[in-house]
Amino acid sequence: MAKRKEDAPPAGAPAWMATFSDLMNLLLCFFVMLFSMSTIQEDKLAAFVASINSTVSFFDGGSTAIGDGILISNGVSQLNELDQYINSTGKTADSENEGDDYNEYDSSPEALEEKLAEGKLQQNEEIAEKIEESLVENEIGDEVEVSFTAQYIQLSMSGALLFDSGSADVKTGSMEILDKVGLILERYSNGSIEIEGHTDNVPQSGGRYRNNEELSDARAREVFYYLVENTSLNPTNMKHSGMGERVPVADNSTEEGRSRNRRVEIRILNPSHN
Repeated sequence: MAKRKEDAPPAGAPAWMATFSDLMNLLLCFFVMLFSMSTIQEDKLAAFVASINSTVSFFDGGSTAIGDGILISNGVSQLNELDQYINSTGKTADSENEGDDYNEYDSSPEALEEKLAEGKLQQNEEIAEKIEESLVENEIGDEVEVSFTAQYIQLSMSGALLFDSGSADVKTGSMEILDKVGLILERYSNGSIEIEGHTDNVPQSGGRYRNNEELSDARAREVFYYLVENTSLNPTNMKHSGMGERVPVADNSTEEGRSRNRRVEIRILNPSHN
């Protein structure tokens, strides 16, 4: 009977050596990663971490702690101070940002709304300056006053310039001014346009209109009709209203103040150049 062949010893290195080799490879990769972190450009790393932090809040301290913190600035030699680094990230950023009027990485709704308003205000200021230049070029800079807010740009014209006393019929001599204003408005016709009529507080008596409310509304409506008929403005993007004496810009107790209060205002909301 043939003898059973004894099991031969396994070929190759013992199993523990494979495990040990894997461990050494992992340690090597770990120290290579730490070395690369110690030599990376700190400003680029700080910007990257700040972007991540503002989205997912991975580091409580924000980008300042990363850029100036212990671990990144000193590299591998500071591994033993990792615990101190983690504890200091939030404190460093908090102490530096304390008392700041605005945090660059603040993503709260209030901060975002404030930032948006600042951007719109700057944009409208630039557009208002261009409109003023156009008014001067068209030789009507003295007849049209330009102002702006974050919500709109406003062109204001004197009531006496456009209408006779107590009347809502546009003067023939002022039609040329409205034509030039209309050309400017066409450049920003992507935005909504509001036309408001205003009067002083002197009551209407014996005229066509019962009160200042009706007169101001009729004047705003006539300017609206004139612009629609003589420009390419889309009437669906326009509206008109009369405010009567309710929104004065000057003292009605003086003739000069009353004259300033009799006016037509044209507002361009959300303007954008065509």
